[in-house]
Amino acid sequence: MDSIIKTVTEHKHLGNGSIILCHNGAKYTAQALETLITTLQDQGYEFVPISQLIYKDNYHLNHEGRQISD
Repeated sequence: MDSIIKTVTEHKHLGNGSIILCHNGAKYTAQALETLITTLQDQGYEFVPISQLIYKDNYHLNHEGRQISD
């Protein structure tokens, strides 16, 4: 469980607009979820619906699949 939390909260690509995918079939995901959420909130992150993260107009995708505003 601790490795899940560390992997997500210390990931080099974690940043504003990140989408975190957790597999519901993984053995310890459910147990790690509460700590994962509170740890990210303590780091200043806010959880929002994915619809708030998707650009609808005037954007392109870069080579990493990131949405870049035109």
